[in-house]
Formats: sequence, C-alpha cells, structure tokens
Amino acid sequence: MLPKQRILGAPVYQPGKPIDDVKREFGLTEVIKLASNENPFGCSPKAKEAIAAQLDTLAIYPDGASLQLRWELAEFLGVKPEQLIFGNGSDEVVQMIARAYLEEGTNTVMATPTFSQYRANAIIEGAELIEVPLKNGVHDLEAMAAAINGQTRVVWVCNPNNPSGTIVTRDELEAFLQKVPKDVLVVLDEAYYEYVVDPAYPQTVPMLKQYPNLIVLRTFSKIYGLAALRIGYGIASEEIVGHLDHVREPFNTSTLAQAAARAALKDQAFVEECRKRNREGLKQLTDRFDEWGLSYFPSQTNFVLVDLQQDSDEVFRRLLEQGIIVRSGRALGFPGYQRITVGSAEQNEKVLQALGSIVAGALK
Repeated sequence: MLPKQRILGAPVYQPGKPIDDVKREFGLTEVIKLASNENPFGCSPKAKEAIAAQLDTLAIYPDGASLQLRWELAEFLGVKPEQLIFGNGSDEVVQMIARAYLEEGTNTVMATPTFSQYRANAIIEGAELIEVPLKNGVHDLEAMAAAINGQTRVVWVCNPNNPSGTIVTRDELEAFLQKVPKDVLVVLDEAYYEYVVDPAYPQTVPMLKQYPNLIVLRTFSKIYGLAALRIGYGIASEEIVGHLDHVREPFNTSTLAQAAARAALKDQAFVEECRKRNREGLKQLTDRFDEWGLSYFPSQTNFVLVDLQQDSDEVFRRLLEQGIIVRSGRALGFPGYQRITVGSAEQNEKVLQALGSIVAGALK
C-alpha cells in the first residue's frame, strides 16, 4: 500500500495515557489523570439529564445542522446562527480550516510550541510551515506578522496557548490584526476561553465585525466537561462558515453531544463554579512551586507548565509508578518541564506530595 508520502511526516497525536492501562501496568487500584486538561469536576447535572432524555433516539441520525444548538448558542454569543460551524471537537474545525484553505504552494504561520494539530493538518494538506518561536512562552505576534507573505493563507493564534498557558492581550492582538492582510484567515483558538480571568484578555466575538478574516474556535470539552462527547465550534463570517461547510462531514456531531451542549450552556452557574475552583487549585500548585523555587509559566488555563529542571520523561515515569498521569514536556517542545492539569484540591495535594520527593532529591 502506498500512502501519500507527505502524511508520513505528519505527527500522530499522542493522547494522555489511559487510566486502565496504568492500573494494569503498575498493579495500582487508584490512578489520578492530570494529563489531558479535562475538568476534574465533571459536567453539569443538567447535561447528564439531557443525555438520558435522548437515549430512546439512538437509532435516528442526528440533526446535521445542529439547529437547536445553533439557535441557542447564537443567542448566547450575540451572533447570527449562520455564523456558527460545529465540529467533532474544535479539533475537527481545525481540520476543516486546513482542508478548505491550505494546499501545495501555500503556507501557514503558527507559533512553536503550540497546539500540535495546526502543524499536523498543514502537513497533510501539503502546505509550507512557517513556525515562529514563542517569546517567553507567549506568541511573538510581531514576528508572526512579519512572517506573512503572498502565499500565506492561514495564521493560527492559540490564546490561551497550549502548552504554555499564556495569553496575548487585547492590545497586542489588535495591533497584530491591523497588520494582517485581509485575505489571510486568522484562527483564534480559544479552547480555554472560559478559564481566563485576566482583564487584559481580548473579547474576540465583537471583533468579527471589524475583521471579517477572523474565525474564533471554542469547545465544550474543557470547562463544560463534555470531552467524551466531542463537540466544539467556530464563530466567523457567513462567508467563512460557507467555505467550511463544503468540507464538513455529514452528521459530524451526535444527538447526545448536541443535547448535552445545549443543557450545559444553560448552566453558567456550573461554569462559574468550575472557574473559581480552578483558580484555587492553580494557586494551590503554584504556591508550592514558589516554595520550591521552581519556575513556571503564568497560566490562564486549567493547567500549568512547570520547569522541574530534570529529564521530563524520567519524571513522568516516576509519577506514573505512583499512579499519577501528567504530560511530559519533552513531547510538547519543553524538555525539562511537566504540564500538569489542575485537579481537585485532593488530587493536587497528591501530585504535590509525589513531586516533593522528586524535587527534594534534585536539590540535594
């Protein structure tokens, strides 16, 4: 079998290690997974009720246009229903964008390190990659703007950035957008939007009127706690959504996902509580890192990237043996670091206890 040669250069996404695998491998009965930036507090009870109410409809195809969710989300965001595109997670919307706009002879600009799927999908479509290093863990928007040329079709801005957790501010983004040619699509990936508390963070949906070359991506996988159902969305001009609809698979979001997302959207009290508890958990972790003299990137997400100044894979393995799954920084472009999802207070304390002996051993 002879595949397209360029796909062999595309990285295969490596998800966090499954809990059951770790239990079997190390003979453990309890495992804490803090590797994939999932919500440790689950999802809204209203979402669970909505899922249960749909169990008798499983033999029927879902609404391919996500009409009920489309109308309700449009009202929530203050946009037209026609400005929304839904995907099997926002990852699929990333794939649609690459498929619709990138091809051989074009290029795409992105930061490095950042979310790996921008790079992977660009490689699959045969586009040239222009990768601009982060500056102190933050997108270097000036350098990214300077990198755009006549063959550039898409620029990716992950804000907050994964894996560093940092943000570009409203003023920085505005200055950048004024430099980007109007025929270049700017993708603002805001998967962690609901976790942000910094007032300097840009509110990008109102910017769509001024910058019709924008698309904003968000998801129900993170703070809404619906990662298993895979539903995300893009907000853009009707023209951009029309382009993406040409490459969208039919029935790409399930009935259960649509119902759960609608119910989750109505429970903003749950979202606010998760945001509050996440900030408390983040402080719990970083206060201890400060005591230990460790450096970390200031995070506006539900994870923190901390420099343990040790071999990332070795630290990952030692934590795994204790039933704690985090993410080695080596695979994320940050050797020496670990990316740790913020868990419940109890989970965070267990991680800190396990890290304490590792840190103490390194300081001897």
